[in-house]
Amino acid sequence: MKIVLSFVFSAILISKAQAQHQLVKLWETDSILKVPESVLFDEVNQVLYVSNIDGTQPWGKDGKGSIGKVALDGKVIAAEWVTGLNAPKGMGMYKGKLYVADLSEIVVIDIVKGVIETTIPLNATGLNDISISPDGNLYVSDSRMKKVHRVPLNAPPAGEPILDSTQLRGPNGVLYNNKTLYVLDAGSMYKMDRSGVLIKMSEGMEGGTDGVEPVTDTEFIVSTWSGVVYYIKADGSKEVLMDGRENKINSADIGYDRQKRIVYVPTFWKNTVAAYELK
Repeated sequence: MKIVLSFVFSAILISKAQAQHQLVKLWETDSILKVPESVLFDEVNQVLYVSNIDGTQPWGKDGKGSIGKVALDGKVIAAEWVTGLNAPKGMGMYKGKLYVADLSEIVVIDIVKGVIETTIPLNATGLNDISISPDGNLYVSDSRMKKVHRVPLNAPPAGEPILDSTQLRGPNGVLYNNKTLYVLDAGSMYKMDRSGVLIKMSEGMEGGTDGVEPVTDTEFIVSTWSGVVYYIKADGSKEVLMDGRENKINSADIGYDRQKRIVYVPTFWKNTVAAYELK
């Protein structure tokens, strides 16, 4: 009997070790967004912000870009909540302001008023993703010039590149989490050590690594523009959570509700945002 129970217990442990995470779809918005590239979850106001590129040129300086607002049940509150941007992409929040990467500048939006307050120009041409540390340092990738800038928000803003083309090939997703900066670059995920050196954590993510969100301090969700969403484990191994290539879903810069374990996926040309529960 002891032998049988031991065998069953071992089988259960093996089964749990092999079990994969999965995404269970909860809802999808109507297709009235304007080429959504990024989603940001606002825990305080219980709402989603969506950056709309709007147009056929993802890097076009055409004044068509906007920020949309979506309720947590998938209802589009305002497809174009704030207008007057160009090709907005990644977003971050700090002290009641929404910071948006828009080609060569950071657009600062007053969340309560819903208006553009100011802009922060940088020596850049392809600003893409944003992450902000608790002490007010904004990190933003420039995919075209192959750089990552740091912008201090608690001082007169003046960005400085902390990574450049000597270390990067085309950075996109950035994440500041637990006193560590993570960068997605050319299909791989890196973390930066205290000396500024990049350490590779995971690789082999095809199709343009795009967004990155923390599930824990050692495990992450990574999206790719081609439509594949990955779960990255602490040891760097990965699981495929979703593969939208067959349906031509370009899963760009994802958002995440860490408490409820809900992943928000913008579908780019499909003009929707979809919500999935992480199981």
